[in-house]
Formats: sequence, C-alpha cells, structure tokens
Amino acid sequence: MDAFTGLLPAELWAAALIIAFCAGLVKGIVGFALPMVIVSGLGSFIAPELALAGLILPTVATNIMQAFRSGTGSAIQSVQKFRHFLAVGAVSLILGAQLVPFLPARVYLLIVGVPVVLYVITQLMGCAPKPMAQSRRTDTTFGALTGLIGGLVGVWGPPTVAYLTALNTPKVLQIQIQGVIFLSGALLLVFAHVTSGVLTWATSAFSAALILPAIVGMYFGTAIQDRIDQKSFRRATLIVLLIGGLNLVRRGVFL
Repeated sequence: MDAFTGLLPAELWAAALIIAFCAGLVKGIVGFALPMVIVSGLGSFIAPELALAGLILPTVATNIMQAFRSGTGSAIQSVQKFRHFLAVGAVSLILGAQLVPFLPARVYLLIVGVPVVLYVITQLMGCAPKPMAQSRRTDTTFGALTGLIGGLVGVWGPPTVAYLTALNTPKVLQIQIQGVIFLSGALLLVFAHVTSGVLTWATSAFSAALILPAIVGMYFGTAIQDRIDQKSFRRATLIVLLIGGLNLVRRGVFL
C-alpha cells in the first residue's frame, strides 16, 4: 500500500475509525493521550508516515474543543495562570528542536520516561510526597523541561500531565490547560509536517476522515469525566500516564 494515497481496504478503514473513536474516548476522560492511541493503533497495520499524518487533524480538532469547552474567557484565565510555563516551554521547544541533529533521541526519551514511570508508581502506591505548590520557579523548571523534550522528540504530553498532576490541579482546570498546551503543539505539528511532506492533500483527507469518530469518542469520554470525582479522575490520569511513560521507555530502549 502506498502510504500517501490515503486509500485503505474497507476492513482497515473500519479499524482506523474505531481506533480514532477509542482515542477520543480516552482523551475525553483524562484530557490527553489521543496521539499516542492513534499512532500506536494505526501504526500496527499501516505505514508509520500515514499513521503520523492520521493523528494530526483529529488532534487539532479535539484540542480546540477541550481548550474552549468552558468558554474563551476561562481559556484565557487558564493561560494567564500558567503563562510562565507556556512561555518558557515555547522557547525551550524551539531551542530543543535545534539540538535534534546533535543529540541521541533515545537518551531524552529515557530521561522523560523513567521518571514519569517512577512518579506514577509512587503515586499509585500512595507513598509519594504531598502535592507541590505552583510558583514561577516550578513553572519555569517544568516548562523548560517539557519544551526541551518536545523539541527533541516531539513528546510533551507526559511531562506536562505529570506536572499538573503533581500540583493536584482541579479537574476542570487541568483538562482546560492541557487542551491549550496541546493545541499549541498540534498547530506547530501541522506546520512542521506540511513542510516535511508528511501532510499532503491525500494524507490530509485520511486525517480529516478520523476527525468525526475522534470527536464522537471525546463526547462520550467527556460525559464520563463529568461524572467522576477528583480522586477518580486523578487515578485514571495516572494510569494513562503510566502507559505513556512505559511507551517512552520502550521507544528509548528499542529506538
């Protein structure tokens, strides 16, 4: 199969649509992991380039929904609250991208993945320290780390979510600020892969076809999220974060 035709047999189209729905469902519940689910699922039966293209437009669409679900004013307030994190992260992402030709990606995948896994395990076991307090220093530190890793290996979800979880961020605020952060990254991803050639007219059509099932999945996931309390939301977030961290470790080991 030519990865850039955007054409799939009927059974693979059905599988792709189901994967997009499941990815949206997970994102609706915990506010992240849609790209991880889509690229892992699609990558098992189609070319990696087409799987990467497939996740881009659903990621943009669902993050717009997530970021502005509570209104533009609320989104602006979220940005103001985490403005130092966002600003430092943006600068670090640009700087990190410049280091790609010089530093091995597997090292940074492990630097992120191992601490995330250890953090989640200690949280789930109930032996972690008390939640940290947000400050300009913590925003700067984690913003720099998140941006650097995002620029180097294109992954900024796990460190972002780990930081927000460590702050014990209220569910609604965490979901919204994740949407804002991930939307910014998704828009950069569109630009990057239009210029790289991954996102063409053909692959864009394939990606666009996955938007609707992802949105429907997110609708049902959000309904579930609305019904669970902060403790259950935190636990669900940690479980998905553990899966993401283990995936980073896997990529770091076998890259």
